Amino acid sequence: MHAHSFDEAELFAAIAQSGARALLIGRRAMIVRGLPVLTADYDLWLHIDDIERLNAALEPLELQPNHSSDEARRLGRYVLENDERIDVFVARSQSTKDGERVGFDDVWARRELMVYAEGVRIAIPTLDDLILTKRWAMREKDVADIRLLESLKRSGGS
Repeated sequence: MHAHSFDEAELFAAIAQSGARALLIGRRAMIVRGLPVLTADYDLWLHIDDIERLNAALEPLELQPNHSSDEARRLGRYVLENDERIDVFVARSQSTKDGERVGFDDVWARRELMVYAEGVRIAIPTLDDLILTKRWAMREKDVADIRLLESLKRSGGS
């Protein structure tokens, strides 16, 4: 696939149809919620048992993993890429910078399904869980994103 032919709806449809337990996180999840942020890549948090399922579903889109499934499990992450880049986190749980554990299964159980297009839904974390994932790195942009998410939460937004 080349950048000029990339179809985001096709990507999200392939993820949804794969049956993989995959959550869109990061700034793309914020965009799905209607927040005005920019990003150049995609971030997924994937159940550690679903690596092969996701990779197979995205192969027709020419997205190739940079690590084998076993290496990805050992590292807790890998990248699917061509002209696009998808960072895939596969840890069963992750700690925030202040030590709070965030478990995939818990976040998955609370997930929200957002409509992207007709017949295409995207699984994303709840606002509270998205804030927790932003607390993993606590970079300057994550702190700004947390402020935006907390503002959305206070305003009663989804």
